Amino acid sequence: MSRRRGACRREIVSSLLASSPTPQPQVFDLLIRTYTQSCKPREAFEAFRLILDHGVPVPAAASNALLAALSRAGWPHLAADAYRLVLSSNSEVNTYTLNIMVHNYCKTLEFDKVGAVISDMEKRCVFPDVVTHNVMVDARFRAGDAEAAMALVDSMVNKGLKPGIVTYISVLKGLCRNGMWDKAREVFREMDEFGVVLDVRSFNILIGGFCRAGEIEAAMKFYKEMRRRGITPDVVSFSCLIGLFARRGKMDYAAAYLREMRCFGLVPDGVIYTMVIGGFCRAGSMTDALRVRDEMVGCGCLPDVVTYNTLLNGLCKERRLLDAEELLNEMREREVEPDLCTFTTLIHGYCKEGKVEKALQLFDTMLHQRLRPDIVTYNTLIDGMCRQGDLGKANDLWDDMHSHEIFPNHVTYSILIDSHCEKGQVEDAFGFLDEMISKGILPNIMTYNSIIKGYCRSGNTSKGQKFLQRMMHEKVSPDLITYNTLIHGYIKEDKIHDAFKLLNVMEKEKVQPDVVTYNMLINGFSVQGNVQQAGWVFEKMRERGIKPDRYTYMSMMNGHVTAGNSKEAFQLHDEMLQRGTIGQIRKKKCRHGAIVNIQDSVETYTFGFEGSPRKERVFHISVLLGVLSSVKTQEYAVRDGAFVFRALEKSSTPLNFQVLF
Repeated sequence: MSRRRGACRREIVSSLLASSPTPQPQVFDLLIRTYTQSCKPREAFEAFRLILDHGVPVPAAASNALLAALSRAGWPHLAADAYRLVLSSNSEVNTYTLNIMVHNYCKTLEFDKVGAVISDMEKRCVFPDVVTHNVMVDARFRAGDAEAAMALVDSMVNKGLKPGIVTYISVLKGLCRNGMWDKAREVFREMDEFGVVLDVRSFNILIGGFCRAGEIEAAMKFYKEMRRRGITPDVVSFSCLIGLFARRGKMDYAAAYLREMRCFGLVPDGVIYTMVIGGFCRAGSMTDALRVRDEMVGCGCLPDVVTYNTLLNGLCKERRLLDAEELLNEMREREVEPDLCTFTTLIHGYCKEGKVEKALQLFDTMLHQRLRPDIVTYNTLIDGMCRQGDLGKANDLWDDMHSHEIFPNHVTYSILIDSHCEKGQVEDAFGFLDEMISKGILPNIMTYNSIIKGYCRSGNTSKGQKFLQRMMHEKVSPDLITYNTLIHGYIKEDKIHDAFKLLNVMEKEKVQPDVVTYNMLINGFSVQGNVQQAGWVFEKMRERGIKPDRYTYMSMMNGHVTAGNSKEAFQLHDEMLQRGTIGQIRKKKCRHGAIVNIQDSVETYTFGFEGSPRKERVFHISVLLGVLSSVKTQEYAVRDGAFVFRALEKSSTPLNFQVLF
């Protein structure tokens, strides 16, 4: 059969009908199969319709070939039209026809149509088989309806159909996908009891599912069970386990499984090597990451752009920008083209180090290579410029971003709002905030905290607190940072009582103060000489179960020193030693102008107090000498001074002290 150039389907069908007084279905079967095998399902459909219009029966094999081709081509509605023609023409159908149409509707999760197809077929004495049920089980799981999927499995058994390995694999996949781990274990045991031959695929589904869920013990248990049964793990098995350990930072285990993989004669692919490299990079072990890269190349597995991007990200995090540049050059030498992620990673690395000019050069290079920057790239550069205090260039990037029709997100606005607030330009920050809201981008707590910080830095903490009311009105709950910022602002403005009131507000709003909150208030009261109120806050802090740190004790001791309470200061000092609270201070100004200067090298020395481990305790001496400078009786000065200098004498540490009274 030859086709004239330009002949249409109608002419071909008419020619075939005219060529024989009795049309041969086999000829039309061949015609439809020729179209479908040539990846021309639409032409096959048109020919099929013309053949049926002439009343010629089409064999089931030809109909099925057409239905399958249309479904595979992504034309489910055209497949449905062809199916209706098959039924209306009373053409032959079989179980394969049923399964094709069930699969066609299951792909789009149209279960009502699946039911209609089954009903139509059963009227023609064509009944669902194991394949039909397997397709429906998988679709129900994909739809998230695990209960319906398991009911289908039960119905198979009731109909005398025996679920096979394919059925159980669909069930295991679905249960793992839906996080039904206990049920997955139960089905796995059921498979074993029913004599279903377990293979590496069955184990891989469970190992992979538990790995994705981060269940290390469960994943390893199934891996060991697989080995116990003599089933050889494959690349998928090791890929799941190595990926899990690499993500969790357990690189000893990841490396061990990589070695075990080779013992089975399996060759790690680029994905596995990249996972291991990524794990070492996240752990800050760049030497190991680069070693694995060298091993990867030595095995003939060339790194791709994802591998290089992983290494570049690790080097930039470790501030090894020169090594990152060398790696970029190597990447180009190996003809691996840098992508958007490559440049954005390097730009972020340079911006973090304050090398914004180099970051801009990379940005220009990226544009010359016709790589379109995204919002992440612009946010990185804008943040870099803002950190350098160059709001002019940040605004230029803002304009450039808009000219390329890349629109700011909440991160962009937050960066600019925070930067303007850092400079005390609260009104400019409000401009960005209003624009942000007008575009439907809701500010988060970090954005609001930046505005409050701006008010506090410009000496307008009361306005910051008023803004807090607006924030709460907009149903954004203040957090610990919000209140700590306001408390710090009030203390800077010598409004300690306004700061203290916020502690009560925090309790009312159920925001738990932390050690920083209490330290600011204790220090604020101590500086003002109100050691009694400082002591009340100190006790409140301990009642709340918050452990005082060195700054807490220092503030309290300084308060007592200022008030002339040397005994209380020494008691706090002893308590601090007993609790093991350690700290340092280089220069401390005490009452009556007493100054303790400790040479810089003293930080490298340690000295011990009786009954205490050897720790850096230089700051204790400065505080104690401050106490000595303020004591009002010679008795205390001599007794406590002797204690301090005995401690110094025991330490054998060369310290220079100059005390000016």
